[in-house]
Amino acid sequence: MIKLSVVIITYNEEKNIERCLLSVKDIADDIVVVDSFSTDATKEICKKYNVQFIEHKFEGYIEQKNWAITQAKYHHILSLDADEELSKELIKSVKEVKNNWEYDGYYFNRLTNYCGKWIKHSGWYPDKKLRLWDSRKGKWAGTNPHDKFELQTNCKKYYITGDLYHYSYYSIFQHIETINKFSDIAAFARFKKGKKSNILKIIFSPFWKFFRTYFIKLGFLDGFYGFVISVNSAHSTFLKQVKLINLNKNK
Repeated sequence: MIKLSVVIITYNEEKNIERCLLSVKDIADDIVVVDSFSTDATKEICKKYNVQFIEHKFEGYIEQKNWAITQAKYHHILSLDADEELSKELIKSVKEVKNNWEYDGYYFNRLTNYCGKWIKHSGWYPDKKLRLWDSRKGKWAGTNPHDKFELQTNCKKYYITGDLYHYSYYSIFQHIETINKFSDIAAFARFKKGKKSNILKIIFSPFWKFFRTYFIKLGFLDGFYGFVISVNSAHSTFLKQVKLINLNKNK
């Protein structure tokens, strides 16, 4: 049986972190929480459990998660966000993997709760996540704030059953606040890569995003919140484009 480190990054997660920690207590041999100097009760809650609680300056989601891996005791990692929780079926699957580790990485579906409703469509499910892996075989990559773990070439991965529950937003207002914050990060990341936007992208990209989310990805089956998610997704796309233009104009 392999030893497993659970690695979580946090900032002001007093609402979520205890639920996350409780869901991994039976599978973790080591729990690492890397915190960006929270101002709420996150630290006090973590101290109630047997975790390594480390404070580290936040320099980006990708950078923080890669640094957090280096603090783990073991090479085999289960990486979680504080607002996530393993379902009973997923806990069972992870236990089976620990007893018989055959692949370089394992992925599973993530099911998101939005304002109290589980979202089964809208492009949000099945949201496949590669979160269980040998840290020697890859690293976090992507474009902030949208990180993803990338295994090295020729590494093998395998799908395991069970959902990772994601408690994303407790209110529409919280969603809109996050969209504004994340669109800043995304626009700046694209700007640093030399990317540009134009009026056609500002007009058509949000329209296509709404159409894809609400109709192609069956967002209408998620009812009222499916419509809200589709509109907010389009709004996020709009903000990324106009903020990118603004950054290039002020260069």
